[in-house]
Amino acid sequence: MALPLEIPPRARSAIGASKASPMYNLRSSIVSTGSTTSLASLFAGTGASLPRDIVDDIKSVIHHAFVPHIAVHVSDDVNDIIREKGLPDLYQLIRSYGEKVQGRITARDSQGSSVTFEDFAVRFVRLSDIAQRPDRNSRNGAGSTLRNGGQWDGASAESMNSEELPLVDELLDLHLSHAEELIETSLATEAESHTGQAFYLLYLRKLLSGFPVTSHETFSHPVACLIAISSRNPSPIDTLRQLYKSGAEMEIPGYVNKEYLRYYVLVHDEDKDDIQKSTALFEQMKRHFGLHCHLLRIRSSMCIVSDEDSVPLAKSQWLPASDELAELHSRQEDDIEGDSLSRFIHGSDESAIKTMIREMVAQSIIPFMERNIASWNDQILSRRKGIGGRVLSFSRRFLGSTATRSATNSATASNFDPVTNSYDPVTPEAQMRKLADWAFMLRDWKLAYDVYNTIRTDFNNDKAWLHVAGAQEMTIISLLLTGQAITPKIRTDTIDVYLDAACYSYVTRFRAFYAALRCLLVTVELLRLSGGSSAELAAKWAIKALDLNIRPTVGRALISQRVGDCYAVRQGAGSGGWGGRRRKAAMWHVLAADTWIQLGKYAQARHCIDVAMPRYMSTEFVYIRRFLDQLKLDSGHVNLLDLGSMKISDDTEKDSADTDDVDEEKVDIAEALIEEGEKPRFDGKRRSILIPQTANGDAPGMMTMEESFNDRPL
Repeated sequence: MALPLEIPPRARSAIGASKASPMYNLRSSIVSTGSTTSLASLFAGTGASLPRDIVDDIKSVIHHAFVPHIAVHVSDDVNDIIREKGLPDLYQLIRSYGEKVQGRITARDSQGSSVTFEDFAVRFVRLSDIAQRPDRNSRNGAGSTLRNGGQWDGASAESMNSEELPLVDELLDLHLSHAEELIETSLATEAESHTGQAFYLLYLRKLLSGFPVTSHETFSHPVACLIAISSRNPSPIDTLRQLYKSGAEMEIPGYVNKEYLRYYVLVHDEDKDDIQKSTALFEQMKRHFGLHCHLLRIRSSMCIVSDEDSVPLAKSQWLPASDELAELHSRQEDDIEGDSLSRFIHGSDESAIKTMIREMVAQSIIPFMERNIASWNDQILSRRKGIGGRVLSFSRRFLGSTATRSATNSATASNFDPVTNSYDPVTPEAQMRKLADWAFMLRDWKLAYDVYNTIRTDFNNDKAWLHVAGAQEMTIISLLLTGQAITPKIRTDTIDVYLDAACYSYVTRFRAFYAALRCLLVTVELLRLSGGSSAELAAKWAIKALDLNIRPTVGRALISQRVGDCYAVRQGAGSGGWGGRRRKAAMWHVLAADTWIQLGKYAQARHCIDVAMPRYMSTEFVYIRRFLDQLKLDSGHVNLLDLGSMKISDDTEKDSADTDDVDEEKVDIAEALIEEGEKPRFDGKRRSILIPQTANGDAPGMMTMEESFNDRPL
C-alpha cells in the first residue's frame, strides 16, 4: 500500500479543497482528464527552450573549437612583403580569416551524403611553434618529463597546458574590469552582455583556443601545411623544395604524423612585380607540385584608414589567452590607444586572402580528409569490427593478461609505448584515433562516436590511460552532438561513468587540469542545451568542475553562475512548476555573487543578486531577504566585512543601536580572515551566517549558507 504523503499548501490549493486532506495520496492527484501522467514523468521536468541565438552561440563555440589545423611555413621573402604592409609575417595576415571560411563548404559523411556548412573554419598555426613546444617544457615533475633520449611525453604537454588556466582568468579579469576599453579585442558584441552570457562564452572560447599538441588526440596536429614563396624569390622551385625538406626534417613530436597535405602558395606583389612572370612561374609550380597550388595577389604598400579601399584587418576571436595577454601588455607598455591599434589592409587584399582560404579548404583540404577517412574506415575500422578483428583483439587481451607469458611476448602484443606514452602514427590505434578526430572535425558525429567507442576498448587493453580518458571524453561529446535522446540508461551507463573515469584519469594520473576542465565544460553546455533533466545533470557536472579550482577566481565565479543557469533551464511541469529547480538556481546565483564580491566585481555580483531576488521576495527566510536587499542597495560598496556585519534581529532599532557597540576584537579577527582569503564567521548579534526562522519564531543552530538555502522550499 502506498504511504500517504502530506500535501504542501501550494499543491493543496492546486488540487482543490475537496482533496486537501493530509491523508490524500499524492499519486491520485496527478490525474488529468482523459490521460494519466506518471509520477516519474512529472518530476522529470520540462526544460524551457533556450533562445535560438544563445543555442547558436554555444554550438558555434564548440564547432569552432575542434577544427582542422593548418601549419604555415614560408620563405623570408614572403615575410619581407608582409612587413612592408606593417604586419610581422604572413601568419599574422591570414590567421583571422580562417576562423570563418567564406561561403558554403560541402563535405561528405561516411554514408556518402553531402553536408553543407555555413560556418566552417580552420586554424592557422606556425609550424615552428609545433616544433618549439617541447623545448619550452623540458622540465622534470609530475607528468612533465622528457624521456627516452629526448622523446616528448604526451602527458607533459597536456599537463603544461594547465598553466594556461591562470592566464585565462587574468584575461577575463581584464575584460571585466575594463570592458569599455577592451571591447574590440575579443569580447562578442551581444545585446545581453551585461547578463554574463558574453563573458562566459568568452571564457569558454579562450579555454578552447589553445589545444596542446599531445599524443592522445590529433585535433592540434596539422592536417595540411601552407608552403609559400614570393614572386621576388630568385630560385622559386628550389626554395619550395627546400621548404618542404626543412619542414619534414623539423623536430616535431614523434607521435605527430608528417604525412600531411602540402599546399603551395605563390605570393605576387601587385605594386612591384610583373603579373605575366608570376603567372608563368605559377604554371611551373603546378607542373612540379600538382594542383594543390594557389596564386595570391596582394599589395605590398601599407594601407591607412584614409585610403579609398581600406578595410580593418579582421581580429582573431580564437587567440590563446597567453598571446592576447602579450598583445595587451605590449599595448600598455607602448601607451597605444585601443582605436590606434587597429590595422588596415586593402580591400583587394582581403578578397584575395578569403578566396585563397576558400579554395584551399574546399578543393584540397576537405577532399584530402575525406579520402583518408574513407581509406581508414575501409582498411582499419571495418576489419576491426569483423570476425578477424575480434579474434585478434581477444588474442591481444589474452597475451597481455596471461601472467605466464614472457615479457617479450607481452610487449609484442601491444603497439603502445609506455615510455613515451604514445602510439606510433602508423599503428592502427593511432590511425583510428585520427579517423575519429577527422570525422569529428567534419561534423560526422555518428561515425566519430562509433570510432571513439570502438578504440576506447583497445586503449583500455593496452593500459594507455591518457588515451582512454581522451576517447571517453570524445565519446560523450560525439553522442550529445548526434542529437540522440538522453535516456536514464544513457545517463547512468555512459555519461556518468565515462565522465567520472575521464576526469579521474586526467586529474589523478596526469594532473591534466586543463583537459579535465575542457571535458566537463563542453559536456555541461551540450547537456544544458538538451533541457529537462539533462540540464540538471549539467549542473551536477558543472559543480564537479568547481572542485578543480577551489580559490575564488573569475573562472570559478562564471562556472558557479553557470550552475544556476543550468538549474534555471529546468522549469518544472504544471502551474506550480513541479520538478523545477528554481530555488537551486537562485541559490547558485547568490553563491556566484559571493565569489564576485570577493573578486571586487560588484556589477556582476549585482546582476546575480537581481536574478535571485524574485525567488526570495516571499520567502520564509526573512534574513536571506534582508541580506539580499542590503546587497542590492550597496552592491557598489559591499565587502566581506559588510557581509559579516549583517543584522539578524527583527528589531531594527535595537540592531542599529547594537551597531555602535561592535566588539573591536571581532572586527580585527574579521579583517585578519579577509586578508587570509577566508570568510569571517561570528556568533551572537554579528554573523556572516544566514539563519532561517522557524515556524514558531525561534532560530535554530548555526548553519552554513548552503544549508540555510536548502532547508525548505520556496
